[in-house]
Amino acid sequence: MTVIRQQDVTQSVADALQYISYYHPADFIQAVKQAYDREESKSAKDAMGQILINSRLCATGKRPICQDTGIVTVFVKLGMQVQWDAEDSLEDMINEGVRQAYTHPDNVLRASILADPDGERRNTGDNTPAVIHYQVVPGDQVEIDVAAKGGGSEAKSKFAMLNPSDSIVDWVLKVVPTMGAGWCPPGILGIGLGGTAEKAMLMAKEALLEHIDIQELKAKGAENRNEELRLELYEKVNALGIGAQGLGGLTTVLDIKIKDYPSHAANKAIAIIPNCAATRHVHFVLDGSGPATFDAPDLNDWPEIAWEANETVRRVNLDSVTQSDIDQWQPGETLLLSGKMLTGRDAAHKKMTDMLARGEQLPVDLTDRFIYYVGPVDPVRDEVMGPAGPTTATRMDKFTRTMLEQTGLMGMIGKAERGQQGIEAIKDNQSVYLIAVGGAAYLVSKAIVSAEVVAFPELGMEAIYEFEVVDMPVTVAVNTQGESVHISGPKLWQAKIEKKVIQIK
Repeated sequence: MTVIRQQDVTQSVADALQYISYYHPADFIQAVKQAYDREESKSAKDAMGQILINSRLCATGKRPICQDTGIVTVFVKLGMQVQWDAEDSLEDMINEGVRQAYTHPDNVLRASILADPDGERRNTGDNTPAVIHYQVVPGDQVEIDVAAKGGGSEAKSKFAMLNPSDSIVDWVLKVVPTMGAGWCPPGILGIGLGGTAEKAMLMAKEALLEHIDIQELKAKGAENRNEELRLELYEKVNALGIGAQGLGGLTTVLDIKIKDYPSHAANKAIAIIPNCAATRHVHFVLDGSGPATFDAPDLNDWPEIAWEANETVRRVNLDSVTQSDIDQWQPGETLLLSGKMLTGRDAAHKKMTDMLARGEQLPVDLTDRFIYYVGPVDPVRDEVMGPAGPTTATRMDKFTRTMLEQTGLMGMIGKAERGQQGIEAIKDNQSVYLIAVGGAAYLVSKAIVSAEVVAFPELGMEAIYEFEVVDMPVTVAVNTQGESVHISGPKLWQAKIEKKVIQIK
């Protein structure tokens, strides 16, 4: 009979979370490289290039792929014949592993978990607790899958209880465009089909742990209904033209994964959960011989791609940029930013708008400044700042008009599209919205040459910083006329893909 020690569980979970913070699964990297090679959209190809460069930097530097180091999700298959040498519960063992991983001094991971979610929203400080699912199975081993799920992609999860006669394909094609680009495509869609509401959601999350193999499936052909659905959805979702980062292109999904379960005759439950460009998960087994070991992947599987600014790239000095300058910027244009910017996301925006409503002076002057929506990772060793990729901008839409009209703010930098509310505020105030690549956080941090907290230090990673950057790459997403690349890009590429399909036929 196998005896599993408490310290082996804790150490294995901690090591697994450190491992996946800086190593993408090799199958994901291979899939992105294949998509990069066949991509025809310049903007989308550039975004995937940055994702691949970032991944290699993280693998060699052992720093987080994304500043959002995720909420930890753990799937445990517990053998019925296992015995324990432990004092704590299995839940406590796992959470201690999470705690150790996220506070590791050589690779500090961002603590993103808030207790009292509709009240005080107090950061737990160590990213605990994890979300843990258990299954008791025959055997004398413990199998564990550990994943770190980013909030931006988790926020785009969808569920419906369809009628038995409703089309799965039609529903997916209707829902995916409503997810926008906040889940950082290209990525994977996990689909749970059948069972009950909670079972469908759980299967969708489990499906994201599976190996990317859609190209192999295309080569061999479908052998059952599940595989038929995967192939049909893969082709039709990519034909939507959403593309990398929602900029328009040939690849929106790298794979479609589907798990199903018998359901009640009156129901057809369906759930979709996307995995983003920071896909992070690993599987290990405890058999009583000690903690799990995680071998470094072969970095020859990581392509060496160089990002270089060409003659079409516009260089911008944030310390002297004027209204007449930003009026010239066009959607889809690449900029290289240098100079000083402020940062701020949900909590900071809420504090500032509340202060403005009370007639109070803000602790920072936003006149003619740019604000970057980011919650960075703390620096280690000689870093100025840890990974500092953008967060989803639509969450700031409800604050945007107030910020633009009452502070003199000139522009914003974030991730993914703006909603209509945000676009209208940008247009009315002749402001501008830029995007950095979601999933390239460590690459972005290399452009930061100084960083200082200038307001709300009590907010931790949501404090307002002043960053000084040199050649930080961004794309114009909404110009001063309110034209959005996240609207025009997918429309353009959907039409191009449809034309290609017609010509092939």
